[in-house]
Parts: sequence; structure tokens; C-alpha cells
Amino acid sequence: MDAPAISRTEKLLSAVLNNLKKYLLAIASSLFAVFLAMSSFFTTELGYTYVVQDTLFGTIRVFTEPGLHFKVPFFSNVYTYNQAMTLSFGNQESGEKIKSTRQLSEVEVQFADTYTARIPATFRFRLSADPEKIVAMHREFRSYDNLIDSLLIKNAKNVTVVTATQYTGEEFFQGGLNKFKVQLEDQLQNGLYETERQQVEVEQTDLAAVSSTNDDGDRLERKVQLVWKNIILQDSAGQAKRIANPLDAYGIQVRQVTIGRPLPEKRLDELLVKKKDLVAKRITAIQAQETARAEAKTAQLEKEIEKARAIQDAQRSKELAIISKQKEVEMERQQAELETVRKEKEKAVAVLEKQKQLEISVAERDIQKANAEAATYAAKAIREQGLAEAEVAKAHLLAKQAARDIYMAEIQRDIAQVMYPALKDVTIDMPDYYVGADAGASPVSSLEVFTSLGAMEQLRRSSGQTIPQ
Repeated sequence: MDAPAISRTEKLLSAVLNNLKKYLLAIASSLFAVFLAMSSFFTTELGYTYVVQDTLFGTIRVFTEPGLHFKVPFFSNVYTYNQAMTLSFGNQESGEKIKSTRQLSEVEVQFADTYTARIPATFRFRLSADPEKIVAMHREFRSYDNLIDSLLIKNAKNVTVVTATQYTGEEFFQGGLNKFKVQLEDQLQNGLYETERQQVEVEQTDLAAVSSTNDDGDRLERKVQLVWKNIILQDSAGQAKRIANPLDAYGIQVRQVTIGRPLPEKRLDELLVKKKDLVAKRITAIQAQETARAEAKTAQLEKEIEKARAIQDAQRSKELAIISKQKEVEMERQQAELETVRKEKEKAVAVLEKQKQLEISVAERDIQKANAEAATYAAKAIREQGLAEAEVAKAHLLAKQAARDIYMAEIQRDIAQVMYPALKDVTIDMPDYYVGADAGASPVSSLEVFTSLGAMEQLRRSSGQTIPQ
């Protein structure tokens, strides 16, 4: 190949390489820009607390709500904390494991009487929503795992162990679990009680020592022992004194404490089992004794009942015979009394009849007398009323006579008030002819009237006038 061709090929290769470098630089710049943009923002989710530490400007920010936030790329660290945490110490009932932040073994505790046990428990905590407390917590523990391992787990185990020293093993397993749970939750939330180690008398059941007087190694005996226990101290107001709670400084709250089925050590378990068996045997023996006593008492009562029944039967027969005789005597007495009463009744009825007739006669006499007096009073009343009315009429008449003109004028006025409205639309036409008789003459007969009317009709026709009727 000649020199010009080689020169053109080199130039072409150089141009291709230059363009490739530009493209690669552009791609790298784009990828860096995308990476820079992605590093400048982060998202927060519900249920988590985020602590953002800016090493460039030395600022710390806290986010507890979901959203999109800015951060300085390459100079910001984001620390994530769960807002709620569950610590499970040991498996719960039926071997079921609870979904939790940490799965740990049961808390081993030692009671005041040196017996030990393993207590499965679950503790649920919640972080504070105060940013200042979150920052103080982050400064102290630096990470979520360190917070759980260094504070929450150790504090929960410590409070559980300390609370157990306030109980004896037998007291705990014989009804003290509920009170233990209440005190455990109270101390975990509000701080441990201040206690003082003291010797107290505790009545408990234990295996009796084998001796010359006892060859039963399983026999239990109740005895009073002096046991060292942590006694809760109280202030002047009667409230329990407390030690500062390490959770208060960071605002961490205890939301829930649950206790599973405690597992006692072998010696304590054997003691409780034997005690339960002996108590059951004792209850069975007591019940058998009570049953035997009840059966004996029942048999005795049955005999007494039979005896009482025989006595009652004999007494009843005697009483029936007496009652029969008493009945006969009573019936005869009642019959005699009935006859006497009947005669007395007839006599009383006759007397009453006479008295009734007498009272009727007296009543009739009184009625007649009252009627006569009433008639007399009625006649007097009528007479008096008539006299009074006559006096009133006389007074009216005298008044009218005294003012005769006024009285007549009032009468004319009343007549006018009635007649004038009635004659308002009445028209009176005077007749053209009148047939009548003179004063003092005899009355006009019907024939004369008809004759006059006929003549007037003829006159009307001849003159063309209408004769009024």
C-alpha cells in the first residue's frame, strides 16, 4: 500500500477514535449526572425513622413521615431505625415463634429462695417522635442494631431478672405470675424500684428431711423459713421509690409486655409436682372421709326416720280414733246448737216482723202529717205570690194612669215602628165609584151591589174607560 493511502487510513482511524472518545465522554457524563441526581435525593417510608447526617456542613436531620427529601451527595449518611421493635425471648406457647425484630432464648432468672427458672417473654418498644431525643439516641448508639443489642435487650433482661428477686419460686408458680407481669411492665416503663435486701419469714412447702422419725423421702411438710428478699422502698407519700429509667432519656416507650409459660428448674418442678400429687391425695382422702361420715350419718338418719315414722303411725292411729269420737260429739253438739239457733231465729223473725209493721205505720203517719204541712205551706206560698203579683200589677196600672198621655204616645210609637216599614212600598188608589149606605140607613144588599156594578160596566164600555176593581 502506498504512503497516501496509509495517511488517509490513519486520519480516518484518528477521526473515529476522537468521535468515540466524545461519545464515551458524553455517556459517562450522563451516567454521572444520573448517579449524582439519584444520590441527591432519598425516600422515606411509613413506620421508619431516618437520621440524615451531613458531614460536609455538620447538620443532622430527622424524618419520621414518608416522602422525598434532598441530601448532599457523597457527604450524607442516612441511618434507618424501626419506629416499633419486638424482642422475643424464647418460644411462646405450643412452640410457635412470634415474628419479631430479635429471636432470643428465654430469660433465666433466680428467685429469692435460690430456685431458678426460664421465663419466655415478649417486649414491644416504640421510638419517640421528638427529633431531639432521636438525635440524642443516635449520638449514643450510632445504629439500629447497636440500639437493640446495647440498650433494649440488656434493659429488658435486667428488669426481668431484678423483678424475679422480689419473689420466691413457690410464690411465683403458685399464683404470682400475674403480679410479676404487672410489676415487670411498670418497672420497664417507669424505672426499677429501689429495694433493700431483707430477711422475711416465708411459709412454704418443702420435702421433709429423712430421719429416724421419717423414712418417707417424698413426704412434704409446711414450715416457715427466713428468706432474703428484695423489699420495695417507699417514700413519705407511700409511693415506691424508683431508679432512673435509661429509656426516658431517649423517649422510648414500652407498648406491650407478654409472658409465656415459665419453665422451672428440675428441683422446683419436682417439688411442685409432688406437692400437687400430695395435695390431690389429701383432697381425695378428705373427700373419702367426708363420704364415709356422710354415709354413716345417712344410715343413722334413715333409722331415725323409720323410728319416727313408726311413732308417727301409732300416734296418727290414736289421733284418728280420738278425732272420730270428737267428730261424733261435735256433730251432736252442732245439731243441738243448730236447733236452738233455728228457734231463736224464728222468734227473732216474728219480733222483727212486728217491729217492721209498727215502723211502717209510724212512717205512714209521719208522711201524711208531712204532706198536710206541705200542702198548707204551698197554699200560703201561692196566696202570698198572688198578693205580690196583684200589688205589682196595681203599681203598674197606677203608673200608667198617672202618665196616660206618655203611655199612649209610647203605644202609638210602637205601632208606627211596626206599620211604617210594612207600608213603605204600598200604594193606595181611590175608587171612581163607591156603593154604600148612609149613616143610620140599612146595609146595602148584594143585589144592589151587583146592580150597581153592572151599571158601571155598561158605563165603562160606552165611554171606553176602565173601571177599577
